[in-house]
Amino acid sequence: MLSVRDAAATIFNLVQPLHSLQATEDIDLFAANGRILATSVTSALDFPHWDNSAMDGYAVRYEDVQNSSVEQPVNLEIVAEVAAGYQPQFTLQPGQAARIFTGAVIPKGADTVVMQEKTRREDNRVLILTTPQSGEFVRRKASYYQAGTELLPAGIKLTAAEIAVLAASQCSQVRVYRRPRVAIFSTGDELVTVNQALQPGQIVDSNQYALAALVQQSGAEPILLGIVKDNPEDLAATIKHAIANADIVISSGGVSVGDYDYVDKILDELGATIHIRAVAMRPGKPLTVASFPQSPIYFGLPGNPAAVLVTFWRFVQPTIRKLGGMAAGWDVEFIRVRSHDELRSDGKRETYIWGSLHLIDGVYEFHKAKGSHISGNLINLAQTNALAVLPVGKTLILPGEEIEVLQ
Repeated sequence: MLSVRDAAATIFNLVQPLHSLQATEDIDLFAANGRILATSVTSALDFPHWDNSAMDGYAVRYEDVQNSSVEQPVNLEIVAEVAAGYQPQFTLQPGQAARIFTGAVIPKGADTVVMQEKTRREDNRVLILTTPQSGEFVRRKASYYQAGTELLPAGIKLTAAEIAVLAASQCSQVRVYRRPRVAIFSTGDELVTVNQALQPGQIVDSNQYALAALVQQSGAEPILLGIVKDNPEDLAATIKHAIANADIVISSGGVSVGDYDYVDKILDELGATIHIRAVAMRPGKPLTVASFPQSPIYFGLPGNPAAVLVTFWRFVQPTIRKLGGMAAGWDVEFIRVRSHDELRSDGKRETYIWGSLHLIDGVYEFHKAKGSHISGNLINLAQTNALAVLPVGKTLILPGEEIEVLQ
C-alpha cells in the first residue's frame, strides 16, 4: 500500500500532456475562457502603441518648465487640444503647451505632461504651478511590451486578463489544447438512476453526477457511460469502449476485495499495467490506477461517495490539468490555516476531513463539517470548500492549532 505522496508521484509521472500528442484546435477568442494556450503568442504591436498621456493636463517641453513653481509659474501659450484617438499634426515649439487628455498621443516636441490640477488656465494661456519630473505622466511606446517578443507563453490557462491581452493584440483566434476526454461509469448491482424507483437495498448512482461535474470543473469533457452491473463480461466491454474513446477512464466501485469486485482482474486481462491497488489514506484506501499502451490512464475509485470526491480532488483533478497542457499550477495546493474544531484520526493513514474555510479577523480558519465523517456520508459534503489533512502519525489537532488544508 503506497503512501499518498508516493501514489501522487506515481500517477503524475504517468501523465503524458496532450501537447506531445499534437492535440490542439483553433477557436474564437470569445470561446477561449478557461482553455489552455497551446502555443506561445507574440504580437506585431508595441504596448503602448505610441507615447501617450497618463493624465488629463498639458503636454509641454520639460526644458520650458524645469524651473517653474507656484511663486514663479511659467506662462505657456496653448496652441492645440489633443484628444484620445487622434494623431497630432503639429510640433510643439518653445513656449507652447497643448491641452491633452488621458490616452492621447503625445505631440512631437513635447516630452512631459503636467496634470491639470497643477496648472491654472487663463484664456489661451496656461500657468504651470509646479516643477514636474522630466517625462512625467508620459507612457512611453513599448514600455509594457516590445513587438516581436513573447507576449504569452504556452501552457497557461486563459482567463479574463489573458483574453484581454490577446484582444488588444488583435488576436481573434487562439490555438488551445483540446479538452481531455474523460469516460465515467459506475459499477454495482445495487445502483439505480435518479429516475428509477428505489427498491430495498438499492441506492441512487450519485457518483456519476458528481464526477461529471468535477470533470467539467477541471476543464475536461465527460463521456458518460452509465451504470455497469457486477458482471465481468459487461465490465470488460465497457472498459474496452472507454479506453478506446477517452484519455482518462474513471470508474467508481468494484475495486475493493469483495466477491463482486472485478475491476482489477479485468484490467489485468486487458493488458493494463496496474501501478496502484491501494493508498494509505482515509477515505480512499481502495484505489486502482492503471495505464494502457495506447495511453489512457485508468482510475478505479472507491464506491463510497465521500471517498470518490476526496480521491478525485487529490489525484484525478491534477492529472486532468497536467494532461490538458497546463505547464505549471496543475498540482494540488495546500495552505496552512487555523483549526476551529478538534480534529481526530487514528494516525494509521493520511486522513482527510471535509469542512469550510472562514476568514476570521483576517485569518483563515477551518470549520469541520457537522455530522459523521465516514466515506459513505455524502450529505455533509455539501457546501464545503476544503479538506483538512492529518498526516500519518498525527492523531489530534486541538482548536486554534495550525492544520494543512487542501482547497
